[in-house]
Amino acid sequence: MGLYANAKSLKSKTLDELKALKDHGLGIVYIGLETGDDVTLKKINKGATANDMIQMGRKAGAAGIKLSITVLLGIAGKRRSKIHAQETGRVLSAIDPEYVGALSLMLILGTPLYQDYVSGEFTLLESAEMLEELKTMIAATDLSRGLFYANHASNYLPIKARLPKEKEATIKLIDKALAGKVALKPEYMRAL
Repeated sequence: MGLYANAKSLKSKTLDELKALKDHGLGIVYIGLETGDDVTLKKINKGATANDMIQMGRKAGAAGIKLSITVLLGIAGKRRSKIHAQETGRVLSAIDPEYVGALSLMLILGTPLYQDYVSGEFTLLESAEMLEELKTMIAATDLSRGLFYANHASNYLPIKARLPKEKEATIKLIDKALAGKVALKPEYMRAL
């Protein structure tokens, strides 16, 4: 069995309680990290810091529970894109989950972030900038045995890589896409 969790819910459980959940069949926990950048975490009202996420991810891992962590490409906008990518890689490395899933931000009408976009406060990344962010994030991520996916329908370039083994090959694939040698998913095929 698997469940979705956040830093607050994991903090509410002791390590022994998490181990008991593992013993009763909990095999995987899904956590939406979104970003390792504290400024962006605060802006999106995540309710946790990067350090909180690291500590709670490690706690679940120490209980023997597999982790699947979701990150969100583009969530920091253009101004903090590189910081977001580097800090997210740092946090993922510190947690060392079994799975990472990268999704690309798609703005939804009526949300606060959409309003920031309309007002010009938030600048959405273009496809090449999303790929640069993904490349920087993967370069900054050191997993001991994890799978890094970017194959969600929202992504421009489907990726499935075992890190660290396929890290360099994945970065080369992204470079080829940036150079126009690998086709990107057309906008009309991207979806939530």
